[in-house]
Amino acid sequence: MKSKVMSKDDITRHFRDGMSVMFGGFMGSGTPPTIMKMLFESGVKDLTLIGNDTAIPGIGVAPLIEAGRVKKVIASHIGLNPETGRQMMAGEMDVELVPQGTLVERIRAGGSGLGGFLTPTGVGTVVEQGKQRMTIDGRDYLLEMPLKADLAVIHAKRGDTAGNLYYRRSARNFNPIIALAAEQVFAEVEELVNVGDLDPDMVMTPGMLVSGLIKGDES
Repeated sequence: MKSKVMSKDDITRHFRDGMSVMFGGFMGSGTPPTIMKMLFESGVKDLTLIGNDTAIPGIGVAPLIEAGRVKKVIASHIGLNPETGRQMMAGEMDVELVPQGTLVERIRAGGSGLGGFLTPTGVGTVVEQGKQRMTIDGRDYLLEMPLKADLAVIHAKRGDTAGNLYYRRSARNFNPIIALAAEQVFAEVEELVNVGDLDPDMVMTPGMLVSGLIKGDES
């Protein structure tokens, strides 16, 4: 079986200005630290970031935001990263706040090839602004559009050389769903094992979805 293990340079070649990047993680837990460092050190800018939150200062995607390299964030929460809020209020960065369940479903819709979905979440609130409202059987819904990205970066506890991945506990969060919704999917694993060493019942993201992977830096 072909190995999907890549060098850092092989992955970095896929980074470019203006790309959209989905990332896993809650407040940095489940966000791949080595790949995020690679993104930062590559110098790419004008990024669109799509994920649950913008972490906390110095962690996860926060250094990219702090360096002014992000033009837009699509997230459900930004409250623990003051720089995200400052740039949003100053008009330096576009921030689209999306209810968490809606955000997950928009990503799932993108990965499933759906044209969108209807949800009652946000009806009659600021979330409704600019969206189509539909009434079905007497209940109002908003039409939410799918989300896809150029690149998804994910963090797994363990992975084999074919790209099959296992996530540990809450680090699973957004990682499996974003692996479905991007043109390229790069994973960082804490433990790299041979094919056959990962129990099939533990596989949470199959290798067919993964473009390449690296073993994370020891820290």
